[in-house]
Amino acid sequence: MPVRTAWRDVPRPRARRFASLAMAEVPALAQAILAEIRREYPGLPLAVDDSGEPMALIGIRRALEDFVDHLVVEEGRPHGRQLEVFQEFGRGEVLQGRSLDSLQAIYRLGVRLAWRRFAEIGQQVEIPPPAMYELVESGFEYLDGLVAQSVRGYVEAAARQAGERLRLQRRLISLMLSEHRTDPTDALAEHAERIGWPLPEQVAVGVLLRPAPESVAPAVGQDVLLDMEYEQPRMVVPEPSAAGRPELLERALTGWSGAMGPPVPLAEAAKSLHWAFAAVRLMERGLLPAGQVLKCTEHTEALVLLPPEELIEDLARRCLAPLDQCAPSHSRRLVETLLAWLETRGGAPEVAARLGVHPQTVRYRLRQIRELLGDEVDDPDRRFKLELVLRARRLRDAGVAGDIAGIP
Repeated sequence: MPVRTAWRDVPRPRARRFASLAMAEVPALAQAILAEIRREYPGLPLAVDDSGEPMALIGIRRALEDFVDHLVVEEGRPHGRQLEVFQEFGRGEVLQGRSLDSLQAIYRLGVRLAWRRFAEIGQQVEIPPPAMYELVESGFEYLDGLVAQSVRGYVEAAARQAGERLRLQRRLISLMLSEHRTDPTDALAEHAERIGWPLPEQVAVGVLLRPAPESVAPAVGQDVLLDMEYEQPRMVVPEPSAAGRPELLERALTGWSGAMGPPVPLAEAAKSLHWAFAAVRLMERGLLPAGQVLKCTEHTEALVLLPPEELIEDLARRCLAPLDQCAPSHSRRLVETLLAWLETRGGAPEVAARLGVHPQTVRYRLRQIRELLGDEVDDPDRRFKLELVLRARRLRDAGVAGDIAGIP
């Protein structure tokens, strides 16, 4: 307690008399304070020690004794030596799921009640009013110390609780995203219950790319599971189509990039993760737009046609081999015309309108295509393979061109 001039001017015998009377009052005063606290806060849980005595009563009594004892000791002697119990009070607020607001209000109530009795004792032994005013100021300074103890306990417990929840959450995510031979619902429900996460019917799994190595986790909300320990963080979104969910995620993920897998039943979350990873790999290759969190459901064609690159290229070489005898520029024009014809299934005017050329040019190119590819262009299976490889090439070329265009 800081040195107070008015209190130091009180004759030492009188100050000791005050402290003696106040110390004698501590047991009854502590009981009275606890009774008033319980009256004001009837729902307040009371933990007890091994002897069955309420911890709150122990804390009040120790605080009063420590404060009174300090009134008559030499300057600089430390106090608060046995007040670790107030850290426990802070930890208890975390366990009860409350903030420190109510605890601080309780502390202030206790100080006011203690001051009333100390004021009576001060009058009894004729302590001068200026000294008593300083005494009450010291009481509220002492209260700040108790609050600091509780804050310390609260912060430590909250950190432990957050760490434990994060550990359990990561275990749930790992289980959810694993491949399962049997129905994992019961196991998922057990893990989800431990962190208070209601099991959804559907989930969508996202894979994120950090804007910077030190980026903090995006504020996606409590019900969205996020694991930032991976180099590419993973995110599990429950009921992704729920009202307001897409808008909330869009705001929270501003500045991030990555991909959201398609919605799937909870037990099939690994499938959503698979497609999110596939989309991210295409983004890293410049084949899908970067700088945002893409939805796989909006890029189905690219995800189906681009990942099996070796298979598609082998099929393309076999299907388009007859066009290799043409000059590269002419071959590209024939391929462009062939794809337009396959997609429109129309005549020369429709294909010409799509390509922006004269119908006669289209007729000339289609005759060449038939000469090179033969009657196979009329076979449904052959046409399907041709359209498949040509769409894949268009997607790849568009992605590469877009990537090159973005280079400064």
